Amino acid sequence: MSTEQPTRRARTQRRRGRTFAAGFGIVLGLLAVLGLAGAAASVAQGPRVTDVFVDPAAAAAASGSRLIVTTTQSLADVDPSQVTVSPETPFQVDTSGRSVGVRFTLPLWDDTEYTVRIADVASLGGGPTATLTQTFRTPKSEVYLLQRDGDGADGNGGDLIYRTDLSGQEAVPIFRHEHIEDFRATASHLVVSVRTDDDQAGLIVTDLDGENPHQLPLPGDGFVSNLQSADRGERIGYTFSDAQLTADSGRESRLYTASLGDPAADPVPIQVKGADPRVAEWRFVPDTDSILLLSFDGSLLLTGSGGSDEATALGVALGLDGIARGSNEAVVDRADHAAVIDLSDASEQELVAPEQDLGGTTSVTPLPDGSTIRTAAVLDADGIPTGRTSVALVAADGATRLLTEIEDTDAALQVCVSPSARYVAVQVAPDAVTNAYDTYQLPLPERPETRVLEIADGAQVVALKGSSISWCQVPPAA
Repeated sequence: MSTEQPTRRARTQRRRGRTFAAGFGIVLGLLAVLGLAGAAASVAQGPRVTDVFVDPAAAAAASGSRLIVTTTQSLADVDPSQVTVSPETPFQVDTSGRSVGVRFTLPLWDDTEYTVRIADVASLGGGPTATLTQTFRTPKSEVYLLQRDGDGADGNGGDLIYRTDLSGQEAVPIFRHEHIEDFRATASHLVVSVRTDDDQAGLIVTDLDGENPHQLPLPGDGFVSNLQSADRGERIGYTFSDAQLTADSGRESRLYTASLGDPAADPVPIQVKGADPRVAEWRFVPDTDSILLLSFDGSLLLTGSGGSDEATALGVALGLDGIARGSNEAVVDRADHAAVIDLSDASEQELVAPEQDLGGTTSVTPLPDGSTIRTAAVLDADGIPTGRTSVALVAADGATRLLTEIEDTDAALQVCVSPSARYVAVQVAPDAVTNAYDTYQLPLPERPETRVLEIADGAQVVALKGSSISWCQVPPAA
């Protein structure tokens, strides 16, 4: 056999190998050139948006939601002065790597188009800046209401929680039970306080559509009252009293919290060391893990919601009016005046007096901007109550504007503000003389009505049949 043929084959293979290597090198070179050209073009154009995250429904429901914009380049820190949100709303800004986040510190208005403009966004590597603009629309507001007295929104009988928009035309039955005392809505659940057929207290948790109900453990056999939910975190709280109380035994008005993230866990008792364990009033402090409580002996205490026995003492108070969402300022009733307490540093100032005499103030509902909504008995020229009730907006400087006046035939029961502070809901007992109360632990009139007003001008949006609108942070006063 001739050795020439294998040698020739080897030389051919080597030439092919060199040709492939040369070609592959050329391809790599072209790719590198194209990559550098692309990178140079990207730098020349400045940062460009590659991804956007925003949850409009969550942004309208609670404070703390974010718009996160991710770009092609690592970014220099964005200053708040570079950001414009329209319509105006308070916000915070943070920058991390290729992303910039705009955090809305208050819930946004419903059914509203928002535009976020971030100007002069710069790359860490230098080069030209860019303006990033994003627009989104929040959904229409939906609320939950309670109807009692055996005839729900669909006419099928039994106490009913239903959901509706603010037109009042889209009522949807959600949850029915023979005896509903109260309920609260969280971001993901409904929590319903009921009495069972054998007159036992129960807390039922469902999805927001009323599905997948399950019972929460309670401290024992007794009574649940003052049910509340935190604006975030799926945490609820309530006061509990044993069914059997004597002068020497039994728990009375003890405060407990529970996490809906761990529905099988036992409720957590909230008891401050050295303080009266009985709680008259309490509130979750928005955007924190704290609770403000007023004990039976009048002590006002700021403590944790997870069972800590330590607390900050804030003096003596007669009542707790509320804490606005997105705020750390609580309005409380001292012995001789109403006060505003900054819970971040315990500083205090007297609640501003309205520039217009409202008569006898009956409730104060704080708003995030420092203004309040106040109800008051309307007096005649001689200072005699007329039977009418005024609902007025009092600005932080005392400027006063009437929102509505409730006729002397009706009774005002409760005022609740929407999460965004766009609306105020006034719960009313129409024709109060003939509108008898039921015999529940938390009694309500047989025909309650909830009137929703625009805070901006007092215009009535809708009047809804039912009570306990899900905007409320606390139950109506019994």
